[in-house]
Formats: sequence, C-alpha cells, structure tokens
Amino acid sequence: MLRKVLLLTLLATPALAQEDGPGPNLMIEVAGAATGTVVIDLLPDVAPKHVEQITALATEGAYDNVQFHRVIDGFMAQTGDVEFAKAGGDTARAGMGGSTRPDLPAEFSDIPFDRGVVGMARSQDPDSANSQFFIMFAPGDFLNGQYTVVGRVISGMEVVDAITKGEPPATPDIMAKVTVAP
Repeated sequence: MLRKVLLLTLLATPALAQEDGPGPNLMIEVAGAATGTVVIDLLPDVAPKHVEQITALATEGAYDNVQFHRVIDGFMAQTGDVEFAKAGGDTARAGMGGSTRPDLPAEFSDIPFDRGVVGMARSQDPDSANSQFFIMFAPGDFLNGQYTVVGRVISGMEVVDAITKGEPPATPDIMAKVTVAP
C-alpha cells in the first residue's frame, strides 16, 4: 500500500510543479498575436527587492495593458515599461521608462540566463532596474552576473515563443492582465 501511495505521489508531483512554483507566481495574460497565460515563478530568495517591486506593480495593476516593446528572435522578449503605457505608447520612447517607484540596486546571482529565465532590464548603470523585465527565448550566457534574475517561466513558454518580434513590433502583443498568486 505504501508503495502505491508513493508511486501516485511521484506521478502527481511533476504536473503540480509545472503549474505552480514555490511562489509567488506572476500570472501574465498575453493578448495579441500570442494569446494565453504565462506563469513565472518569482525568486524572492535570489532578488528580494526586485520581486517585491514587481509584485507591488502587478498588484496595483500597473502592468495591465503594457506591451512587449522589444522582442528579438532567438534572444528575449522585453516588457514592463509602465510609463510608456501611461503615455499612450509613443513608439519613439518605447523602453525608456520605468514606474513612479525608485530604481533598484542590482541583486546579481549565479543563476544562468537560460531559456525561460526572467531578468530585469536596466540602463548601463547596474543599479537602474525599475519595472521592465525580459524573458529569455534562448540561453544568453553573456548576461550572467550582469543582470538581476527574478524568476523563470514554469508554464506558457509556447505563448512567449509566439510573441510578435520587432524593436518595437509593428503590432505589439500586450500583457492584458498581470496578477500575483501566492
């Protein structure tokens, strides 16, 4: 009997792990050419200040209807320019803004920028990350130790792969709704 329970537990565990990470999880409803839900397991033990800022912005609804403004095939999809969204999406300044919250000091780690890893965008100043983040399409070892890792996609990578490419895309996909699940 114990063997049967253990086997059932082992069989059930991977399915649960794909749906939820230890949390908190960022749930992104993507709309546009790409449609579906992306679930990101945030890593508060790795980047506590960055995760706190992202979850606060998501809870406030600041990320809702924000577009993916820089999407480079084989590299990454970038979003989170809250000021850009509030300014009506003037493409001349896509990716230049943040939020009303202060910039954050870098929280670099030894986690590699592999496919599905989520990092914080910043200017040349390592302590300038604010609200923008990017999701890796493929490994980017040259980013390791240079940008803050905040999480990894645990579900919906096929949605990320379908996001319209461009800098900015002619018709950008958006984060229609972003929520946080414990």
